[in-house]
Amino acid sequence: MPPLEEYIKSLEVIWESKNLTNGGPFHQQFEAALAEYLNVPYISLFNNATMALIVAMQALRVQGEVITTPYSFVATAHSVIWNHLTPVFVDIEPDTCCMDPTKIEQAITSKTSLILPVHVYGRTCNTSAIGEIANNYGLRCIYDAAHAFGVKDEGGSILRHGDLSILSFHATKVFNTFEGGAIACNDLNLKKRIDYLKNFGFASETKVVASGINGKMNELQAAFGLLQLNYIDEAISRRKSIDHMYRELLTGTSGIALPQEWDSESHNYSYFPIFVGGEYPLSRDALYDKLKAAGVHARRYFYPLISNMPMYSKCSGAKERDLPVANAMASQVLCLPLYPDLSFSEVLKIVGLVK
Repeated sequence: MPPLEEYIKSLEVIWESKNLTNGGPFHQQFEAALAEYLNVPYISLFNNATMALIVAMQALRVQGEVITTPYSFVATAHSVIWNHLTPVFVDIEPDTCCMDPTKIEQAITSKTSLILPVHVYGRTCNTSAIGEIANNYGLRCIYDAAHAFGVKDEGGSILRHGDLSILSFHATKVFNTFEGGAIACNDLNLKKRIDYLKNFGFASETKVVASGINGKMNELQAAFGLLQLNYIDEAISRRKSIDHMYRELLTGTSGIALPQEWDSESHNYSYFPIFVGGEYPLSRDALYDKLKAAGVHARRYFYPLISNMPMYSKCSGAKERDLPVANAMASQVLCLPLYPDLSFSEVLKIVGLVK
């Protein structure tokens, strides 16, 4: 969180102006500053990322089936259902936990219209392979980039891939506005349609052009986000130090697999997942309970798989035999605490409990 005294100054401006929402001054400033920081042409701010996902599919007029991953937060699939679309699950890669491009083609049918991959833990999907499949089959592609704030690849911002990318600014994310989210896009006309849809479909004071919804970010969130941009690089640097400490201290621990080394120039160090295997003396859930009893709140993220939840268990591709990698990773993963204010002494405590 930014310094409270700085945020109070922003609140005083809001109180004085009485601009609380509907694209006020802080909203406009934050949108422009964020697009510049992330190096994307256009940003549309939202009150949360789930609403952004729902509106993104509306903006692209998606119909029929959506190929997506079971290894994600449930909002990814929920946004498909809220659009009256049908989710189709495919397996993930063991090294990235992102959607396996080799599984996508065999899941495509005449009803498929969208690929919805997720960048997991800040690790990026194979965007070139997924892009080639989308182009070959004439499919739309929306990336759930909730974990990928500020992440880059060799060509620049990871958000430039696909038709749209969705960011989350929830309080648990690397960059937050309490709640919040955004859609990054490369086309001005598409941004205009998104902005209409998130504001009830209004194109002007008296003209409604679409059956939109209320997805706007308010001025308090926008002011908070604008301040956050001043401190995000420092926060990511601190996360990097904690990541390196975990990695150094846990390397060689029997039964504990660590995530691949990140590319430090392009990663945001959003999570530190470990994978608890057969050689470890406790089960993953037993370790989770042990840490929790000691006041350490790790997270089984993502567990259970979306495909194992009752409302999705009958979807195409949801059977356990269809998703061997995703089921294995979900049963082993445990994300250790990682945030800028985590002290090195607390890291030592957590590592000591694990070892």
